Amino acid sequence: MCHDADSRPPAPPRSGDVAERGTLTLTSTDGTEVAAAYAAPAGPAQVGVVLLPDIRGLHPYYVALAERFAEAGLPALAVDWFGRTAELPEAGARGQDFDWQTHIPQVTAAGVDADISAAVAHLRARTRADLPVVTVGFCFGGSHSWRLAAGDLDLAACVGFYGKPETSGDAPAVRPTLMVIAGADAATPVEAQLALAERLRSGGAEVETAVYDGAPHSFFDRAYGDWAQACDDVWRRVLALTDRVAAG
Repeated sequence: MCHDADSRPPAPPRSGDVAERGTLTLTSTDGTEVAAAYAAPAGPAQVGVVLLPDIRGLHPYYVALAERFAEAGLPALAVDWFGRTAELPEAGARGQDFDWQTHIPQVTAAGVDADISAAVAHLRARTRADLPVVTVGFCFGGSHSWRLAAGDLDLAACVGFYGKPETSGDAPAVRPTLMVIAGADAATPVEAQLALAERLRSGGAEVETAVYDGAPHSFFDRAYGDWAQACDDVWRRVLALTDRVAAG
């Protein structure tokens, strides 16, 4: 499991007022209704974030993470993976008893791209039409965020936490990419992720790798007191990337 049932994201290093937060139903570009969570800062939007969850879909962790990004000044929209094969969650987010094992094998790259395209459009509709958007994904979502670094969606940059290279493909990146790598990741060897970074760099795009020695898979969690310094560094790197995007 990518996170414990009660896991929540660590706080960002900068914090401002959140003007809006809540769950909603997003209509994907293929017409599918998808659960999502949106949060917006009180100030003007410079960069938007689409959050790509792990295998659990729109778990409360990602609802909370959207708020964390809004606190840091970035409007964020987290999307669920399972609109094509499961009912929308009654509580807005997926519960701990959701049978993701049945549904995750049915998620396709085409469906992911359709949902992300709709999420980008939603962020721009709520802010400004030219808003640059960055994807930030975790595990299953991290793999897809690395894949999207080489794709043709209208994205400014891609961030992936502890993904799997076999899901990400071998195409070279065409936009800035950040790979957050847990040094003690039991799911994917560090060497495989670093090899993916080299393949992504072959296209000439900036690909940053951040390896946290000894850190377990899913260490980006406020419950992991031993990894608080690593979590702070991750936030610094992610926000530095979004600040560069905002600066053009």
